[in-house]
Amino acid sequence: MISADVTIQAQFYDLDPMQVVWHGNYARYLEQARCALLDRIGYNYPEMAESGFMWPIVDMQLKYVRPIRFNQTVRVTASLVEYENRLRIDYRLHDAATGELLTKARTTQLAVALEDQSLAFESPAVLIEKVRALL
Repeated sequence: MISADVTIQAQFYDLDPMQVVWHGNYARYLEQARCALLDRIGYNYPEMAESGFMWPIVDMQLKYVRPIRFNQTVRVTASLVEYENRLRIDYRLHDAATGELLTKARTTQLAVALEDQSLAFESPAVLIEKVRALL
């Protein structure tokens, strides 16, 4: 499938009182990788809006394997695993130096028409065409 990587470095402001990255900040890391993936496809949020759809996240799952600590450099990989009826993206966060798996995650997004807020049961043709052109 189609994938994209970003590299992030945990900052002091990302930490919780236990000196590890606060769990809520992982959503930001996933978003960075998701946008890199959507850029690769050519269907990031501006293109979604231009096609008449918004794509809210309706489900997000995270499995914290190892903590991310201050100044740690992490490679976040986003991989498209479904696109015909919804966007399902799998993520893997690895320590950039050692390759150690830190976190596994998955998001699911559904297409909602901007005009009337109706749920689309199939992905818009523009997305399907863009994905298939890369496969």
